[in-house]
Parts: sequence; C-alpha cells; structure tokens
Amino acid sequence: MNKTVVRPNPDQLLKQLDLENRKSLRGKLKVFFGSSAGVGKTCAMLNAAHALQREHVHVLVGVIETHGRSETALRVEGLRCLPLKEIPYRNKTLKEFDIDEALRIHPTVILVDELAHSNVEGSRHKKRWQDVEELLSSGIDVYTTVNVQHIESLNDIVAQITGVKVQETIPDSVFDLADEVVLIDLPPEELLQRLDEGRIYIPEQAQKALKNFFRKGNLIALRELALRRTADRVDAQMQEYRQDQSIQDIWQANERILVGIGPNKESESLIRTAARLAQSLKADWLVAYIETPALQNISIAARKEITELLRLAQSLGATTANLSGDSVTDKLLEYALSHNVSRIVIGKPTRSILSRFFQPSVSDALAKAATDIDVHIVMKGRERSSKHKRSKLSALSMSAHFNNQKRQGYVWAVVISAITSLVASVLLLYFELANIIMLYLLGVMLISIRYGRGPGIAASFLSVSIFDFFFVPPRFSFTVSDTQYLLTFAIMLSVALVISNLTSSLRKQAMIANYREKRSLALYEVGKELASAMTTSHIVEVSIHHVARMFNSKVAILTPDSNEQLQIAQVTESNDISLLETKLPEVDLGIAQWTYDRQQQAGLGTDTLPSSKILYIPLKAPMRTRGVLAISPDSNQEIYLPEHRQLLDTFASQIGLALERKHYVEIARDAVISMETERLRNSLLSAISHDLRTPLTSIIATTGQLKESIDVTTNEYKLIAGLHDQGIRMQNLVLNLLDMARLQSGTVKLNSDWHVLEEIVGSAINGLQTTLQGHRVTVKPMEHIPLLFVDAILIERVLSNLLDNACKYSELGTEVIIAAQQNKQHIHVSFTDEGQGLPDGMEASIFQKFTRGRSESSIPGIGLGLSICKAIIDAHGGKIWAEKNPKKGTTFIFTLPVKTPPLVSEMEI
Repeated sequence: MNKTVVRPNPDQLLKQLDLENRKSLRGKLKVFFGSSAGVGKTCAMLNAAHALQREHVHVLVGVIETHGRSETALRVEGLRCLPLKEIPYRNKTLKEFDIDEALRIHPTVILVDELAHSNVEGSRHKKRWQDVEELLSSGIDVYTTVNVQHIESLNDIVAQITGVKVQETIPDSVFDLADEVVLIDLPPEELLQRLDEGRIYIPEQAQKALKNFFRKGNLIALRELALRRTADRVDAQMQEYRQDQSIQDIWQANERILVGIGPNKESESLIRTAARLAQSLKADWLVAYIETPALQNISIAARKEITELLRLAQSLGATTANLSGDSVTDKLLEYALSHNVSRIVIGKPTRSILSRFFQPSVSDALAKAATDIDVHIVMKGRERSSKHKRSKLSALSMSAHFNNQKRQGYVWAVVISAITSLVASVLLLYFELANIIMLYLLGVMLISIRYGRGPGIAASFLSVSIFDFFFVPPRFSFTVSDTQYLLTFAIMLSVALVISNLTSSLRKQAMIANYREKRSLALYEVGKELASAMTTSHIVEVSIHHVARMFNSKVAILTPDSNEQLQIAQVTESNDISLLETKLPEVDLGIAQWTYDRQQQAGLGTDTLPSSKILYIPLKAPMRTRGVLAISPDSNQEIYLPEHRQLLDTFASQIGLALERKHYVEIARDAVISMETERLRNSLLSAISHDLRTPLTSIIATTGQLKESIDVTTNEYKLIAGLHDQGIRMQNLVLNLLDMARLQSGTVKLNSDWHVLEEIVGSAINGLQTTLQGHRVTVKPMEHIPLLFVDAILIERVLSNLLDNACKYSELGTEVIIAAQQNKQHIHVSFTDEGQGLPDGMEASIFQKFTRGRSESSIPGIGLGLSICKAIIDAHGGKIWAEKNPKKGTTFIFTLPVKTPPLVSEMEI
C-alpha cells in the first residue's frame, strides 16, 4: 500500500517554522540517561567530549562530579576545565559551577554533570538545570547526565519502589525538550559487581548503599523505568514527526490499543478483555463510544450504562472518548489513525447473517478498511437473562415525551390511512387505481416525517392492506383476481418502506442538528454573558440562569472564603424573580467541601456518595479550583446522558474561568488603586515638604543666632535651645519626606563617582555629632575595602539614617559598631547596636514606609528612614536587611556592588 502524505496545514506549517527558528537560536541539549548511579553516564559523556575535541570542537568541562572515582578523573585529563566558583556558606567555602565565566568563555559544547543538582544558596539559580537553561538560551550546546529517579513525574514511583525519597528532581519538560537522549544501560548484576569493586562509592558508602538503594530488585525496577521513559520519549518524537509531515498511515513502533464499545452488556467484558490485553502487551489503550444518528434513540438506561462503561474503562487505566459520527467504522478508523493505534478490539457481531448481507457489521467493515491496523474480535457468549439483553431502540427519542409521541404515531397511522381511504373512495370515480396509490404514499411520508420510522412502517403495511381490501378487485376481499396487482403491492410496499426510512432518518438528523445548535447557542450565550460579568454576584446569576434552563434543574454555586471554606454564593444584583425558583437551598456543605478539596465530582451519578440527589462539580480553572457547582436535575436523564454530561462539564469550566478572571481583575484594580494612592501621597508629601523647608530654615537660623547671644545659664537659653533642636529634627523629617518622594517618583539620577567608603562613614559621623552624644561609635578598619562607584551624598544619607536609628533605640552609653568586608563582587556594610531589638517577624516589614519597630513609642519618628535607605540601596543595585542579634540589639546590613576602578597612569600621579 502506498504511503499517503497529506499537504500540511498552513497554520501548522508556520507554527512549525517559528518553532524551528527559535530552536536554531538555542543550544542543543544532549542527556546521558541512566537507571542509577554507577552505570557510566559521566564516563560516556567524557568519551563523547574527547571525540568532539579530536574534531577540533571547542569543548569545556563546566563541572564534573567524580565522587572520588579514579576512572572518571582519568577521563577528564586532556579536556579544558572551568575553575569552580567559591561561595561562602555557613562558615564554609563551597565550590559550585561558575555560570558567569562559562558565558564569558562561550564554548561550543560545555559539560555539566548531574543536571538535578541543587546549587548552594547564593548562586544565581537554585537548580543546576536552570543554569543549563541559561546556557542553552545563549546558544551553547550542553552535555549533561541524569538518573531516572530524578525525573519529577517518577519521583513518587521511585520512592515506593526503593523506600528512598529523592529530593533533587528536574521537571519533565526539561527532559522532554532535550534534543538527544542517550540511554546508558547496565545489567543489575554487573552494577552490583562494580559496587563491590569500589568503582561507584567508597567502601563505607558502598555498604550503606547495598543495604538501602542498591538492592537487586530496586535496580531491576529502576532499569525498567529508565527503559520505559526513554521509549515514551522516542514515541512522542515519532508522533511529533508524523504530525509535522502529515503522515496518516500507522507506524506500529509502539503498541496502542483502541476498543470500540456500544450500548450493550457485552461491552463490559470487552473492556476487561482489552485491559488484560493491554497489560500483557505493556501498551497504552483507548476506549471510544461512537454515537451515530441511530443511537440517539436509545433508552435512558442504556445511556446510563454507557456512562458506567466509560467510567469503568477509566478506572482500569484507559483514555476514553465520546465521539459522534454517521458511521461507526469510519469514525473508529479516523480516531485510530489520529492516535497512531496499532490494534482495534471490538466485540463479536450479534446480527443475523441475512442482515449483515445487506449492511456489513462493524467488524466486517473494519476488517476490509483497516489495512494497517490489526483487528481483534472478542468472541463472548451473550447472556440470556433479560437484564443482560441489549437495550432496544425506541421509535423516536430517549424521553417519556417522545415515547408518548411514538404511541400517538401508531394511532395517527390508522387515522391517516382511514382518511386517505375516504378521499380515495371519492376520487376513484375520476382517477385510475395507479393514481390512487400516490395518496397512500403521501400519507406514509407524512406519518414518517412527523412520527418516525415505526409508525411509518405501520402506515406502509396498513396502506397496502386497505388498498387491497377496498379498491383492488374483487373488492372487500384480500384475494386478487389479477396477479399483476401482486407486483403493484410489492412495489407500493417497498416504496412506502423506503420513504418511511428516509423521512425518519432525515427527521433524526434534523433533531440531532437542532440539539447541537441549541447546545452551541447555549455555550455562546453563557460565554458572552460571563465575559462581560465583572462581579462574583453577576457571574453566579448568569451561571444559575443558564445551567438551570439548559438542564431543567435547580442550581447553586459555592465559592471559598478567606479560610478556603465553601459558602453558597448569593445573588444580590438581580431583580429576576425566576432565579429564586432555580436556586438550590439544600446543599450538603460537607460533600461540596470534599469536592473542592479533592477536585473530583461527587454526589448523583458518581462513585462518591451516589445516593445524594445533588451532583457536585468542581469549578476548575487554569490556576486553581474556584468553587463548586451543585445541580439537582428534575430528571436524572439530564445527568446520565453522555452529551449532557459533557456539556455540563464545559459549563463548569467556563464558570471557573470567569471566576478566575474576576479574581485577577480585582487584583489588577487594587494594584492600580494602590499605585494611584501612592502617587498622590508622594505628590502631597513633596508639596508640603517644599513649603515647609523655607520657614524651617529661617527658624533654625534665628534660634541658632539667639543661642549665641544669650547666657547658657538662663531659662531663655534652654527654651531657645529646645526650639532649635526641634527645628533641626523637623528639618530632617522634611528632608526624609522629600527624599522619599523623589525616590518613589523615579526622577532621582545617581551622581556616581569613585569614593572611599571610610571617608563617607566619617562624614556621616561628623554630621551627627549632636545625635551621637552619649553613644560610642566604633568603626572597624576598612583599608582593604576597594573604591566604590556610588553617589556619596545618598550613601552618606543611608549611613546617617542607620546611625540615627541606632541611637534612637539604644540606651546612652551603648556601643554602635560599623564594619565592612568584601565578598567577591559585593561589599557588606553592617551596623550593630545594643538597643531594644526588632519585634519577631519584622525583619522584612521594617523597611516599608511609615513602619516602626514599636507602634506605640515616645521615640520621635514616622518610619521613613529605613524605607529611604532601602530605596537608595536598591537604586545602587544592592540589598539591605536586618538581623536580630543573639543577645541584644539589631544588626542592619547592606551591600554595594564592586566594580573595577579605572587605571591611573604615572603621568597623572
């Protein structure tokens, strides 16, 4: 059979080209994948690196974890290695991968061992795989290693097998996006031998590993997991390639089974048989129910049975699908081709050989059409009891209303035939019998259009019988004098049957089309109204109205409060009295809370508390579950019908999306209000501060002159000195307000230059001589601190605010220690006092505006000094934080970046 290649979809082609373009800008990731430590991943990676180097490729060893293995260390020789970066951590110095130096060198290929490794605190990224992502984004190819136990989705399985919970994992997406995965495999016996020989761990670690992780059963299970994970990735790549190339034929590289079921009890045994087959073949399997126009008429019990069958298949591990189509065979094949199915499992045909001659069974049609797929026919004996018989098709529909119509149809078949006979008896005087036949055919067609196939067939036989009895000679007898009338009867009956079948099929298709149109219209209307709803109350009103109308039910929506406890959402904005009739007051909050917490349906028609008269559906949104939909239908068929259940789930998804959208709209609105409030407050403070500066300057100057002209022993001097001090304090407050307003507005530009930190500290101390009286300030030597490229005035302001803060909250006679030390690319400056200390939990919030360590205190201030310090340090690219001292007081620490100062020539010296 020739392979069929279909022209790709233009949109998909453009998307693929864009993806390939992005991939071309990224580096290539090659993963050496193994089942456990010691299989040889690192050695294989180093061997590949040597091969690349022999081809004159620029290869760099970023980091290799030898774990003391001499065999691995020997393979590193001859390759250029990147020096590791030293990072201080808890009074120790640890070595980590230096991503900055790697990006600067920018090799063609870099080796980064142990992809799942967690970096030391202080590194740029928390995880090594994040370092690898940055390398790939910069266009560097990366070779790396990882074990199966480090794959996130397999972490719990590995823990169950080995009893060891692996803490270091990588996301599955990182592994799946690798351009190449090389499986490094080793039999468990050989791996255990390597462990005994000391080629994996040192003897003490080896003995511990043998007792825990490195047991033969564990190694076998891990090996199987690694092989399966690699096979799954290869299968995903094959699926992607087939989709990119628009290949429709089946490539049976991996077993995938599709089971076709129908509304019969044999389907249950068919599903169980397919589950055993899939388990024996270690294959994925799917279960599909194809709903044709004929199956639209099945009974409510049969539809409930289908829902239970699909639920059974899901519990056995299958992926289920409820499909619609005119032909079961065509739809099954289409679904099988799109999912690369290798085997189709169906039940044994139950129709007679004669009926199969006129219309082939599904198994016969599949055997002819599925040339690339194996078809398995399960031969199961049919149960004889009535409860196991296949549910028969009803005449018109699936509800009691249509059953009544069916009975009425037979009555009208008799009435129409009688009326047609009366009209024909009158027209017989003027027309031939051949023309009279047309009247009966017209009656059959009317009955079929209005009431369907059953009454139409009954009308066909009744019309032929009446025509023979009343109009064919000899009249009033079923005997026929002329044998030619037998052919007339046969043709008339055949034509009547064909007409009744055709009209009935058209009517069913029209009914299905009307239902689908109604469903589409309902989804459009609810989507449109939910899109314009801006409050929870409005969303609830729209949802209750549409769900109750569509499913003839009473509805309630429950939303969580701040404690994640559900409560019934109330409608407060509507004047629609009909909503009171559709609301559901009797809601079990316990079941609803269980549904919300576990994100699973409960109640009517489910496996959890099915005796409840209410169905509880979680309102899932992309980020989280936003509530629960409780629905109590007037008739259970509204819940058991698969198409109704699917529509209800769609409604629930739309409601969840609307609630989540409203949540983020509120967050955005609050953020805008907060920003505007902050802007107005800064503008007001700035305006007030500017207006206060001039009179305050005059007051300070005047009081200063008065102090010099009055005797210090008089009471007037004390009053003027106090007024002078308060004026200076008010001026500092105004300066703080102005600085905060400028910093918040973003208009401040740093006037940075090269300065000595010790000089800035000295200037700040000299400017606070009055404030520092009664305190001891100790400045530790700073000769080793390099020049800093900073705005000296702003940094002096930071130092002044921290000194002033230390003096305010410390008793007289206490010591304030100022120290500085260099840590690679940053200078750490610390202020340690012996004051009251910070309240618990305020180490971070103390830097917020208008926040004070003691809410009620006689110490003056409004809580702006530290927030100004943070804004200035942030503007310089540093950080500031507070730490409680072990004994007494607080230490404030801020960092400033270290930059390379310019060289000064001898001429300038």
